[in-house]
Amino acid sequence: MLDRSVSKRIEHPKVSVIVPTYNRVNELRRCLDSLVVQTVEDFEVIVCDDGSTDNTSEAIKSYVSKLDLTYDYAENFGGPARPRNRGIKLARAAYIAFLDSDDWWTPDKLERSLSVLNAGADVVYHDLWSVLRVDHQPSRHRIRSGQPVSPMFESLLCSAYSIPNSSIVVRGSALQTIGEICEDKDLIAVEDFDMLLRLSKVTEKFVKIPDCLGYYWNGGSNISGASSEQIRRTEAVYRRHVLSLDESKRSRAEALLSYRIGRIAQLQGDWNVAVPNLLSAIRGRLDLTYKLKAVWLLSVRRLLASM
Repeated sequence: MLDRSVSKRIEHPKVSVIVPTYNRVNELRRCLDSLVVQTVEDFEVIVCDDGSTDNTSEAIKSYVSKLDLTYDYAENFGGPARPRNRGIKLARAAYIAFLDSDDWWTPDKLERSLSVLNAGADVVYHDLWSVLRVDHQPSRHRIRSGQPVSPMFESLLCSAYSIPNSSIVVRGSALQTIGEICEDKDLIAVEDFDMLLRLSKVTEKFVKIPDCLGYYWNGGSNISGASSEQIRRTEAVYRRHVLSLDESKRSRAEALLSYRIGRIAQLQGDWNVAVPNLLSAIRGRLDLTYKLKAVWLLSVRRLLASM
């Protein structure tokens, strides 16, 4: 347990930062270090430990005098949905920020997000820099998100519209409207996508900040990486939502799903799955940008096969 007598305490925090973690003590330190240097102070941090067996509980004690920090420990669930839900229940602020324990933010992240939320947004987000090396040097690659296009529900399902989870700050009342983050095991690693789809059914007030305000750790051990399991998860989230679209838009969503599956399989090197799905995407009502990407991937495959 943390010693609250020596901890920093914010009487009325404006943002509750929810950090799910599991056996990532070194990454968690980096994450919390980025919160210590935020340019605003009126926020709380809720670290929700999913049954770590390393020294996470000891490591965070050094932060209690620097942050309004709550440490919540429970038995392992196996994914971030339940820890995030525990954090939401403990949150005291009007806004909820999500930050995975292996990611971190720039110092002005919360200040910039609060400005947009106070102006009326319900969901604010931004790009993240992809980081591959332990020396923290970002690559030139961004984890990109698009400008919001209404209707957001259709954009998310049909246009490869991506919003990185560790960039999201959401109005707490909007989360209350949709209920808890889904804890179904078939949505592990895509529960944030499911959450955004459900939010897009109750609000169109999505705003993108046009800067990179954080860093995404892409150096390994991510549960959302390319795998056959990730294909099944992606199919599961589409099954839950695609029938909410009318028939013409559903065909666009199905074409994008084929592209997503093909791309995940291609990253795995499984061309037996990638090729038919990329061909299906090309034949379907896929947006031109991704149709060209699918054609390019198939061209690379033919080139490799001829060598």
